[in-house]
Amino acid sequence: MKMYDPVHGFIHFNDLESILIDTEVFQRLRYIHQLGISFLVYPGATHTRFEHSLGAMHLASQIFDQIGQDENRDYFRQMVRFAALCHDLGHLPFSHVAESRLLPGGHEEWTLKIIESPQLAPVWEKIATIFPGMPVMEHVIKFALGEETLLSLRPETMFSSWERIYSQIVTADFFGSDRIDYLLRDARATGLSYGLFDYMQLIQMLIVTPDEKGTLTLGVEENGVASCEALLLGRHFMQRRVYQYASARAYSFHMARFMEILYGDPRYLESVENYLSMNEPEVLCALEKARKDPNHPGHIDALCLFDRKKRFQAITLPSKIGLQDLESFKEKSNISDHEIHWDFAKKQPEIVSAGQYSEIAIPPTKKNWLYLAPEYAFKL
Repeated sequence: MKMYDPVHGFIHFNDLESILIDTEVFQRLRYIHQLGISFLVYPGATHTRFEHSLGAMHLASQIFDQIGQDENRDYFRQMVRFAALCHDLGHLPFSHVAESRLLPGGHEEWTLKIIESPQLAPVWEKIATIFPGMPVMEHVIKFALGEETLLSLRPETMFSSWERIYSQIVTADFFGSDRIDYLLRDARATGLSYGLFDYMQLIQMLIVTPDEKGTLTLGVEENGVASCEALLLGRHFMQRRVYQYASARAYSFHMARFMEILYGDPRYLESVENYLSMNEPEVLCALEKARKDPNHPGHIDALCLFDRKKRFQAITLPSKIGLQDLESFKEKSNISDHEIHWDFAKKQPEIVSAGQYSEIAIPPTKKNWLYLAPEYAFKL
């Protein structure tokens, strides 16, 4: 079986994979926008987690074919493909938009819960009959979440050397199929060329190599460093022009605040069934009702999402401006709590590509942001 994808052309999948793809859990990804609310800024950015997950599976196969070991090769190749399909199952409506407000621990915890849920149990049981005696669900979880994330959720988890490698095929920061696909796909959808790079050259140059501690890890040959640098630069400029773009951030702020009102009830986090009931069509319908109802607690944010002249200004804050400065500005300008908000990013180390072989250093992408009602912007 196959589907035509605008990024990779035909993407093929087998009967086992179609069982997962046809589940309600996976079909839900058709209705989760990859770039959240950014289509209000980039009209073409209407692509979804569904097509991205298929693309990540397609690329994961190519990476596996480049570096996978021969032992149980068919089995592990299949598990890597399943992991790529499952890696985004835990996303909220509009992807990352409201994650910090509704899921302080991130969406990965819900990806884990969904993989282990009764909704997908028949899928893993069917696959287990094809690979008897193999820990199917355990490997899908490991490869979909990666070592660092899974250890933060379950510190007792153990990874073998090759389990670590196979998880990196999907989740690695520089070489993973998730990262490669979303950069290519987001660039194409937004019409920006920054995220385009020679990913085929990068994949061809991938190798398994010991790190400084002697642990096997995914690396790249010297001839592939230029492609790796192109990925890093693409990621950097996509952060500036899309992911951290001020207009997109402003719309995301209003949607996040509205979703916090809509889904603030803790019952949504009581079960996988309740969690999966959250969906984008419901949010959009609620948004329209709130726009027409001045008494609705989300009325202001709904207005701002429908009328760009009313939306808050998203302003990047210099590092020298701290919490006390903002509190003082708020008090002096007599700004209400609902008319201002700020986010301070966690400090991040610099991202440096390919160690000693590259001279490119990419600065941290997270910024401090101030969200301010437009009538107060002139006071800054």
